[in-house]
Amino acid sequence: MKSITIDAQPRTETGKKAARQLRSQGLVPCVIYGGEKEINFSAPILAFKTLVYTPEFQKAIINVDGKTYNCILKDIQFNKVSDHLAHVDFLELVDDKKVIATIPLKFTGVSVGVKEGGKLVIKIKSLKVKSLPKYLKENIEVDITNLELHGNIRVEDVKEPNYEILNSPRIPIASVVTTRQLKIEESSAPAAGAAAPAAAAKK
Repeated sequence: MKSITIDAQPRTETGKKAARQLRSQGLVPCVIYGGEKEINFSAPILAFKTLVYTPEFQKAIINVDGKTYNCILKDIQFNKVSDHLAHVDFLELVDDKKVIATIPLKFTGVSVGVKEGGKLVIKIKSLKVKSLPKYLKENIEVDITNLELHGNIRVEDVKEPNYEILNSPRIPIASVVTTRQLKIEESSAPAAGAAAPAAAAKK
């Protein structure tokens, strides 16, 4: 699994005022959960570029106060006005402790339904799983070769022996539809959304 290294400095003061001061210096306040104790630190905003602004699932190796922590992203907060990175939460990986992570899906093969003229529609791009750190990987492969026209691949069809998949099993991940069916779905979506306020007004 890919990883990036972040060289950080310990954060002794917490709270909104201290956080604002760090941000004014081009630093991002962060915290690591999940280990023996919480670790508060900060690092330059540029250090997070290849970790935060990517759909890839990666591990973060954080060096702070002479110690190294193997982590994954837990939560990201952005400034509501400027959209700048405001705070990052990390989860420390402990060998014998299961973690919850969101793993991207990688679709492989060419669908039978697509060969027959259908269009592949991806409905979910990642799955939430629970697993030991040693089993975490960059993506979960989903073979769509046998996906027929008007067919679906659902969460329950994904078989990963080392993962407990937390998404609802019946949710479709991918489907193959005709062009006409796709147009009907696209045109009906706004109509369904517009019907909700009308129904609410009648109450």
